[in-house]
Amino acid sequence: MKKHLTNAAYGVLDYAAYPFGMLMVAPVVLHKLGASEYGIWTVATAVISTGGIIASGFCDANIQRVARLRGTGNAESMVRTVRSMLGINLVLGFMLALGVWIAAPFAARHVATSHVSQLWECLVTLRIASVLILVRAIESVSVSTQRAFEQYRDAVRISTGVRLLTLASAAALAWSGRRAESILVATAIFLVLGTYIQFCQLCRTLGVSSLWPVFAREETQILLGFGVFSWLQALTSVIFGQLDRVILGIYLGALAVAPYALCVQFAQPIFGLTASGLQFLFPYLSGRASTISNAEMSRTLLKAFACNLLLVGCGAGMLLLFGDRLIELWAGPVVARTAVTILPLIVVGSSLMGLSVTGTYALLALGRFRTVALISFCTRTAMLVLMAYLLRNEGLHGLATARAFYGSLALLLYVPLLRQIGIGRRMACSAFSTRIVYESHEGVSS
Repeated sequence: MKKHLTNAAYGVLDYAAYPFGMLMVAPVVLHKLGASEYGIWTVATAVISTGGIIASGFCDANIQRVARLRGTGNAESMVRTVRSMLGINLVLGFMLALGVWIAAPFAARHVATSHVSQLWECLVTLRIASVLILVRAIESVSVSTQRAFEQYRDAVRISTGVRLLTLASAAALAWSGRRAESILVATAIFLVLGTYIQFCQLCRTLGVSSLWPVFAREETQILLGFGVFSWLQALTSVIFGQLDRVILGIYLGALAVAPYALCVQFAQPIFGLTASGLQFLFPYLSGRASTISNAEMSRTLLKAFACNLLLVGCGAGMLLLFGDRLIELWAGPVVARTAVTILPLIVVGSSLMGLSVTGTYALLALGRFRTVALISFCTRTAMLVLMAYLLRNEGLHGLATARAFYGSLALLLYVPLLRQIGIGRRMACSAFSTRIVYESHEGVSS
């Protein structure tokens, strides 16, 4: 239990450290460099983050596969899996980095102002960001493998330390008058150094002297077979995660986006912190899925869901009690007046999404990547269609209602999970047996 609590704490730290650090550093960069430079920096960090998520989309398959092999004691196959995963991420990361590098001149014209010097600065910044996508893709192999070993502490300490150092360097460079490209150079140095340290730690974990990318046929096929669905899920989450605000801006204008976006930002940690805190469940179940009985799996999932419910309930309760005051303090009474009318629905949607965390990790641990990706894609598509309809008829309140509907649909993940572990069949057999006994009793009585 102590190990699980430690992993949960480090998972939360990994999720929360960088966003909170950004909030602390943003005023320094904005004040010292101005809104234009701050904009270039935030666009570059968004490119790194988004590209890194897409480039590392296969890593869930790596966690599941390594944890499963670890459970059976197959060390040789584990090393081949990690080396194959490194090869896959190198190819995917290089393709994404190349695409951003080529697109950088076109993007820079839209991001930068008409000044030639700022246009050049924006181009350099975006091209540094493109290279860092490849670095993040490589780093994710080490992080995911250490998570498969249920060793969160070292990986999170390194990644959190590196990200906080990049933010500290950004604040220091901005304070001294350096511009966005200098901040990105410092970020690149720290990320490369952090990735090197991560791989040194990974080599010690695997008991090897070095790791070079290969494409072992069997392991590559397994990783691609499972991983393509987790990659598609990562891709759609990035795309669908922003479309609601785009739709809102098109229908009601930019002014309406502020209260909605603020409510989403306040409610998102209900899901995010829950998913991070329970992330240890994925490698834990993956390593034991083939060796424990369905009854034991059911008991484990019941305990996990109880923790899931507690985390979501605490977060949602605090936000429903104090959210209106926090929003007013954060954005002022004008924005808060509109935000408080839609906040409860958005909190409900995020809470229902948070309750799906146990089911998601359990299905991934059981190898049901296709099922998770299909349900995720269908529910997100349904949400966008409903958003467009309700937004036209009910305005901002309709958009919030669609998010609550999306959260309820996410719970559909438990249907295939219950069937997988046999609960549905046991309930049906129990009901059938009860019916036979009842009918037999009626026959005897008559």
